[in-house]
Amino acid sequence: MRLIHPNRGAMAAVLLTLCGVGLGGCDALDSINPFAEKYKPEVVPDVPADKLYSDGLARMEDKDYEGAAKKFGELDKAYSYSDWSRRALLMTAYSNYEGQKYDEAITASKRYLQRHPASKDAAYAQYLMAMSHYKQIPDVTRDQDRSEKALAGLQELVQKYPTSEYAADAKAKIQITRDQLAGKEMEVGRFYLERRNFPAAINRFRDVVSKYQTTRHAEEALERLVEAYMALGITAEAQTAAAVLGHNFPDSPWYKDAFALLQNGGLEPREEKSSWLSKIYRGVIGRTAEAQ
Repeated sequence: MRLIHPNRGAMAAVLLTLCGVGLGGCDALDSINPFAEKYKPEVVPDVPADKLYSDGLARMEDKDYEGAAKKFGELDKAYSYSDWSRRALLMTAYSNYEGQKYDEAITASKRYLQRHPASKDAAYAQYLMAMSHYKQIPDVTRDQDRSEKALAGLQELVQKYPTSEYAADAKAKIQITRDQLAGKEMEVGRFYLERRNFPAAINRFRDVVSKYQTTRHAEEALERLVEAYMALGITAEAQTAAAVLGHNFPDSPWYKDAFALLQNGGLEPREEKSSWLSKIYRGVIGRTAEAQ
């Protein structure tokens, strides 16, 4: 059997007939298969990495932090797993931080630490992440989840990178953050104390002296414990709280109030060594006793 090849000229004529006159009539082909996907290839020019990086820096200088973050994001995607990508990811975090887009800065910082945990800039990424939480710390009347996360991030920075240039600032901000958390506990404790819910108040003040005894709230917390314990008739704990307050803050007006409160009940500050307060402050009280 002899195969008959189709006449190419005839095939061209058929296509022209289907398409109509000229190229404009080719839409008729689409009508044959209306579900056919129209694909138009898009040519994306290659932008050198250093050009993208420079563009991002230029936008940073113009304080266009959102635009800078986008440029660094493009660089990260275009040159994945390269040193350019590493630098771009860190700059994305920094751009978002400067632009006060703290959640985006946290996300970029976390990605950087996951990808490059041992890099020379890991400490800075950790600092940006912690500071992004720190910048969102609310006042003491609100939930302190951001404060908790800021404290955790700052403490991790000091633990992992103790010799980094950011460690000193992190230590200072740790104290501020701890003071904030103690302030929240004090606010809730006072609320319970005013409503004569003494056990609940004691739990809050106990947290302050247990976790945040180096903050400015420790003095008041100890005095409030004296108030709450006296109200419940637990005089031994009230006396111990006053003794601890007097040993550590002898010139505090809170100690004067605690001392007066005990005197009104015919008591005076006295340490009960089995008390939980005594165990927390045993070193301080012990050294004072030895000195005497």
